[in-house]
Amino acid sequence: MIQRLIFAAMTVSLWFASVRADDWPQWRGPSRDGQWNEIGLIESFASKEPTPLWRVPIGPGYSGPVVANGRVFVADHVYDPEESERIHCFDADSGKPLWSYRYPCKYRNIQYLAGPRAAMLIHQGRAFSLGTMGHLFCLDSATGQVLWQKDLQTEYRLRIPTWGIAPSPMIESHTLIVLAGGRDGAAVIAFDQATGKEVWRALDDPIGYSAPIVIDHGGKRLIVCWTGTRVVGLEPETGKMIWEYPYKHSRMVINMPTPVVKDDYLFVSGFYDGSLLLKLNPDRTVRCVWRRFGPSEQDTDALHCCISTPLMLGEHIYGVDTYGQFRCLDRKTGDRIWEDSTAVPGARWANIHFTQNGPTTWMFNERGELIIANLSPQGFKEISRAKIIEPTMVQLDQRGGVCWSHPAFANRRVYARNDRELVCVDLAKK
Repeated sequence: MIQRLIFAAMTVSLWFASVRADDWPQWRGPSRDGQWNEIGLIESFASKEPTPLWRVPIGPGYSGPVVANGRVFVADHVYDPEESERIHCFDADSGKPLWSYRYPCKYRNIQYLAGPRAAMLIHQGRAFSLGTMGHLFCLDSATGQVLWQKDLQTEYRLRIPTWGIAPSPMIESHTLIVLAGGRDGAAVIAFDQATGKEVWRALDDPIGYSAPIVIDHGGKRLIVCWTGTRVVGLEPETGKMIWEYPYKHSRMVINMPTPVVKDDYLFVSGFYDGSLLLKLNPDRTVRCVWRRFGPSEQDTDALHCCISTPLMLGEHIYGVDTYGQFRCLDRKTGDRIWEDSTAVPGARWANIHFTQNGPTTWMFNERGELIIANLSPQGFKEISRAKIIEPTMVQLDQRGGVCWSHPAFANRRVYARNDRELVCVDLAKK
């Protein structure tokens, strides 16, 4: 009898664990790698345009929503009554506004005027936000109270790129890592997450738009940053450079995708300058496996990704090229296995965000469509597709607008934003 009760309790416990709702507290999810682990999801859409559970008005911005502890966080940029950036918090179940924080922020020498680029970060009751002009805030995630703040542009004399400060911050141990582009060796800055005190600074590089990640390399933690000139590995405790590999730009810095790591391989891809695959050696060095690029943005080789972060599955790499060509590459060589033109309409900078859930790939394209698919060397197999939000024009005043912000997947739902609203769509199996 006791054994049966214990078995029943264990079964219930495992069942609750299996149906738990996961958070999406930062850029590209819990582990910053585009992996979504919830189960109990729909296998196909019942409607081509599902009705959202809720929708709320917001202003323009590229910053994708994040979800933690029953709340959704997102930032935007508005002009009325004065030019400002805003940080919002909504109830994840109802969309009810919980708090907003607004601060003056005038965009200067910035192309494309949608609001903050960087996704927010929620950690241990703190909400971190990095604005387009380098305003860094740490707020109480429950109340919106400012715990500490910094004007990085003033304090570190930032070299702000053409499209603003975009790399989403991350937490490693007790520090907040910010790829900021400061002068005097402050391209990368580590702050004490509780106080905002500087812990270390590193590199004199100009920065691009790619977010940092942290990996295990040679049995130790390592911060990987793709700057405006190279890919580097930094020691998390001190910022000391462990290795570097050059990635020279032929025209201008357009390195938006996040570095991708799998099976001791690290992959980056840029719009003009193609792809680089590095092998992470056990002795904490790196070796170039291949570097491939075409002569122009129209005549490309391997992958020339713009906004979309590629996906590595097994021995293959999947990604979206300069004009929306969806490609599969052989990881060993960079050779193209196949190309597809149905996932997103072809256009310059056409974008898809990939999120992997078990064997299934969820693809959010710039038309506001969410696609359920299986990817393999044999091809792109679309299972189901639905439009969950309308493209808008502030992010890009072309082709009827776009949806370039990365969605959040949490609570068996998808949370997506455009320049007008934030929507929540149910993805739970009934």
